[in-house]
Amino acid sequence: MDIRIHSTAEVSDAAILGDGVRIWNHCQVREGARIGRGCILSKDVYVDSGVVIGDNCKIQNGISIYHGVTLEDGVFLGPHMVFTNDLRPRAINPDGSLKGGADWVVSETRIGRGAAIGAGAVIVCGVSIGAWAMVGAGAVVTRDVPAYGLVYGNPARLRGFVSPVGHKLVVASEDDALVVLRCPETDFELRLSRADFARAQTA
Repeated sequence: MDIRIHSTAEVSDAAILGDGVRIWNHCQVREGARIGRGCILSKDVYVDSGVVIGDNCKIQNGISIYHGVTLEDGVFLGPHMVFTNDLRPRAINPDGSLKGGADWVVSETRIGRGAAIGAGAVIVCGVSIGAWAMVGAGAVVTRDVPAYGLVYGNPARLRGFVSPVGHKLVVASEDDALVVLRCPETDFELRLSRADFARAQTA
């Protein structure tokens, strides 16, 4: 298989790598991680044990993907964005003893197909980010993001919807029941109920 691993990277023999994977300088991939075909792990990426990464994902510099995170196919992670996996982090227990692996509960996070997360964004664990959604640079995501949703800010709020090519959708037509949003560059359309569209405007 056409897999390339930089000489400074540390990849467990118990990790599963798909064809065409590229792993660059100073990456670490732990045991039980599954990385799909055609993925690129840029400099200083850490992939924790049990992490699942789909095909054709691009993971930029300085990202740690912790246990409990799943990336579907075609996800883009911008430089130095952050995942968490513990909603109540502590170094010690109430009796002062150091916390161990059995002293916390993993909160799972899922990033949908084709979604993109901007540089420096923080994804608080336990959320789902829908297919083709876009998270702006520096956003702090504390709740689920719908498919094609555009969110940014701290905390991140839904600011609209985007097409698979990343353009913000504009209203093409609407009536009392339905709003049709269209990409200005392609023929992509997204149909939302009037109620869902209204919720997006006030999120």
